[in-house]
Amino acid sequence: MKRFFRSAFGIAVLGCLVLAGWAVWSAGVFDGPVARQLRSASVYAAPGITLDRPAAERVIGNRRLVVGFLEPGADLSDACDSLGSAADGTLAVMLSRDGDDFEKYGCSRLPGSDDENFGKAFVAESMIGNGIDAFADRPVEALKVMVVNYDLLVRSGAIPDGGRTVSPSLPRYLVAAAAIGAVLLGSAALYLTARRATRVSLARRERRDAEADERTELAAAAAVLAQEIIDLDRRYARQTGTSKFARSYRSLVSDYANLLPDLGRGTPELRARVEKLLTRARVLADQVP
Repeated sequence: MKRFFRSAFGIAVLGCLVLAGWAVWSAGVFDGPVARQLRSASVYAAPGITLDRPAAERVIGNRRLVVGFLEPGADLSDACDSLGSAADGTLAVMLSRDGDDFEKYGCSRLPGSDDENFGKAFVAESMIGNGIDAFADRPVEALKVMVVNYDLLVRSGAIPDGGRTVSPSLPRYLVAAAAIGAVLLGSAALYLTARRATRVSLARRERRDAEADERTELAAAAAVLAQEIIDLDRRYARQTGTSKFARSYRSLVSDYANLLPDLGRGTPELRARVEKLLTRARVLADQVP
């Protein structure tokens, strides 16, 4: 494992695992049901709460407002705290039925709500639920009243103007970039490796073809030399054993016999030896009629 993670590939794998873990964590894998829903939506309804969610989403639109309809008796403060960073940049309101009214709890996630905009956040949290108790049995109508309050707060400057944007977290971008980079770099590496392998294969094939040609040429030259020796053998039979031709012929045959075991190698030096012996054989052939 140490050798693996010390290698470049191991470091890349470790980096991808860190990015993936960061992405999973920032995407809200540990979120509760309220935060998980409101991370990408404007309305949450607890199980058992009757709510036309598509209609409620249309009422809120892209305003920086998220609303959770919780079961009666739920701890609204804990629900707000459980949002974490899921509703950053919004005004969150938790509601639950309390008889014929709503129990309300607002928690601002707007920029600077804990610092320079603390007063504005307090006003927004206090006023956003005004007038909704009359619609406790009609949650969509209650949302319409909250939207009117929200727009008034925007015009008063208590809430910054602009719509809510839901974008993937930075780790997701990094993971996506890493995936694209891995695909591009992997493709480039495969392409370059394939080109190199092709060049090596072609060079090896050309070398084998050249060696085969050399062996063919050597075999042809050796065959010519053998035929020359066969022709000289008939002339040798008519010569005396002490003649210059006889001595030269025996030397030629001896050199040819020493050459035979090496013919299968096909080296340039061997080709030169065959050519030299062939020249000697032809010189001998010219000496005897």
